[in-house]
Amino acid sequence: MPPVLHRRQLAKLAKRIHKSFMAMLKRRRTPAGQFFYDLRYRVGEYALRGFIACLPYVPFSVVERFTYLAAWLSFKLLAQYRRRMAENLALTLGKEITSEAERKGLVWRAWKNFARAVLDTTAIMHFSKERIIATVRLHGEEHLQSALAKGKGVLALSAHLGSFTLIGARLAAAGYPFSVVVKHPADERFARLTDDYRAQIGIHTIPAKPRREAVRGLLKALRQNRIVLVIADEFKSGDVMVDFFGMQMPAPRGPATLALRTGAVTLPMFATRERDDSILLTVGAPIAAVEREDLEASVVATTAVYTSHLEAAIRRYPDQWNWLGLPKRNGKQSRAQMAQRRRKSKKQAAMGKATETQKPGSAT
Repeated sequence: MPPVLHRRQLAKLAKRIHKSFMAMLKRRRTPAGQFFYDLRYRVGEYALRGFIACLPYVPFSVVERFTYLAAWLSFKLLAQYRRRMAENLALTLGKEITSEAERKGLVWRAWKNFARAVLDTTAIMHFSKERIIATVRLHGEEHLQSALAKGKGVLALSAHLGSFTLIGARLAAAGYPFSVVVKHPADERFARLTDDYRAQIGIHTIPAKPRREAVRGLLKALRQNRIVLVIADEFKSGDVMVDFFGMQMPAPRGPATLALRTGAVTLPMFATRERDDSILLTVGAPIAAVEREDLEASVVATTAVYTSHLEAAIRRYPDQWNWLGLPKRNGKQSRAQMAQRRRKSKKQAAMGKATETQKPGSAT
């Protein structure tokens, strides 16, 4: 058995064992543990329901002040996330932002902007389509119309930047068919609630798991010429190594693979808060997929191009990105690095076989 194949089988076996073990732990949760586990979701569910239900009856200025207070309290209490954001900021923009005070200020603004984005997302549940359109300005609609005219669907390439959750609401309010892939929480009841809220404003949800069903849902949405939102700035468990802020990061291959296999048009879309406190949804020009000698090389090259667009947007609005999408520096290899090593080993093995066959007397 070739050593590369052997390692791959061992990796798959280890993954299956880990999944089985985690499932066993979940099944063995004590009654008290299960009670508090369910309680956490019920508290979250009723808090969300109550907050959204109360919004029309409370002055927005009061809700806004409450949101900023909650942001300040969570910022002080959740020191672990605050430190990670500061570390990632120093790692990526350390040469541009050298002052520690400036970095701390940017991290706080990013945290506060995220809280405001959550408020905006819940507030539009009571908006009419006309008010949503008036609230979120749209620039570059001609790119969207031209892409949809091709009839192969649109991949909306975006990031956890600004009010990204308003992209779907704005486009759906204008009559565009819109879908989004969502990693559901473990609690089915809470997952259904969030799906219902999205459906209320015209957004179709594609569950991210099971993965095979997610792929089917994506392909179906693109065949129906829908816009599918792809958030591609999670550099934690991807399997394609790309350059991001001058560092090698593992990026997800899904967006590039979809574009190459389906012919869907990829458009960069970012909903950001401007200096006048308005929200602007910018639709950029199409990003062409990169065609190389084989699919794998094409996916790697296209993913690199996508990542460069994400980096440019983050550089423009650094205080509107969450700064949590980078992998933890724990010495472990990412899936992308392991895949890279496997490809290198396969290539070396193939070159070794070719050398053997070329030796004098090795073949008659």
